[in-house]
Amino acid sequence: MVVRLVSYNIRSMRDDRAALVRVVRRLRPDILCVQEAPRFQFWRHRRLWLARRAALVPATLRRGRVAGLQLYAGARATALHGRHRLLSPVPEMHQRGLALALFDVRGVRLVAASVHLDLAAEPRRRHAEEIIEELDRVRARTGAPVVVAGDVNEEAGEPAWDLFAGRFQDAGAVAPYGLRETFSAANPARRIDGVFADEGIEILRCGVPDDPELLADYPAATDHRPVLAELRI
Repeated sequence: MVVRLVSYNIRSMRDDRAALVRVVRRLRPDILCVQEAPRFQFWRHRRLWLARRAALVPATLRRGRVAGLQLYAGARATALHGRHRLLSPVPEMHQRGLALALFDVRGVRLVAASVHLDLAAEPRRRHAEEIIEELDRVRARTGAPVVVAGDVNEEAGEPAWDLFAGRFQDAGAVAPYGLRETFSAANPARRIDGVFADEGIEILRCGVPDDPELLADYPAATDHRPVLAELRI
């Protein structure tokens, strides 16, 4: 079974929502891992609005406000269990967390997690360690392979990214396709968004899709470009 997993920082849906919906629908994700989901006024309504417009089902919505993370299931996927976990707090900085869910995609099960790390280097590294420890526990409990995706706020060769790449496969490095850089959407210069998969998962391709219609919508939809990974489970 080939699973289409997309990671996307949507900047709280503050930009062109129609463009955002067009991007998500064209990517046809089985699993959508969102960062910077709305978390202030009408946050639940806005997350459900995206689900309805993009033909998705929220996998984690209860108690998912604080860290701005959201998981959605596409038409072929069912979220069997989802939850949020807050990471260790950093004084005077945004509370970070981890959204994760066990999915069934046409009879194949996997755990997907969405993360968004800090702008500061030390908390990024510490939170990456906490995320890896939590996902190790979830893997042992569920027996399902794990994929973690999100906005790492740093690039390959830096500590937090390399922690993930040391424990998982860096999908964009293993099987690159399309475009590499994810930020900014208008002038991409850095690959700071990634997908990291367990060793038992075959990565068919991973990158920023570059078809002309998508490229036209990226700058209007949000300030990051999405990462699409096709994974054979």
